Amino acid sequence: MENSALEKLRYPIGTFEAPKNYTPQLLAKAIQTIADFPKKLKAEVQHLSNEQLETPYRPGGWTVRQVIHHCADSHMNCFIRLKWTMTENNPTIKFYYENLWGEGTDNKTMPIEPTLQFLEGLHFRLAFVMKSLSEDDLKMAYIHPEHNKEFELREMICLYEWHCNHHLAHITELKKREGWARA
Repeated sequence: MENSALEKLRYPIGTFEAPKNYTPQLLAKAIQTIADFPKKLKAEVQHLSNEQLETPYRPGGWTVRQVIHHCADSHMNCFIRLKWTMTENNPTIKFYYENLWGEGTDNKTMPIEPTLQFLEGLHFRLAFVMKSLSEDDLKMAYIHPEHNKEFELREMICLYEWHCNHHLAHITELKKREGWARA
């Protein structure tokens, strides 16, 4: 497979680019995407067979099952980073090896239903807290040790909007390529 075709499979909606201007409308849309993600994800995956859940979204990529569990891992870390940033002054967050987490027994073999339920509660809390942030709160930041960079909460909100859409597109694009219709 050509590199450009593989990149399109890896990043079906493109890579994340931080907005130049954070408007209240942009952030409200991003938070709504985050709030709606569990429902959209469930609609796309609840009828998939075990064989379909074991299908990688691209050559060398995670299976659909691993993508679903990765979203829970990643978004749980998002919530913790959000809370640290709201309660500490410019905290350095804990980096985690998402690739190793994705290869864990739970991510590779666990049923998806508990994770889909978990995402419902987690995303309700994420959206609830994100909606409560003031203009000043949105400028609060944490330091990411992997990038040695400061991330403001408003950028984090947009990053996780992208992350939701990114992984949802992995699944929807795979379903299109494979001809899997929703039951």
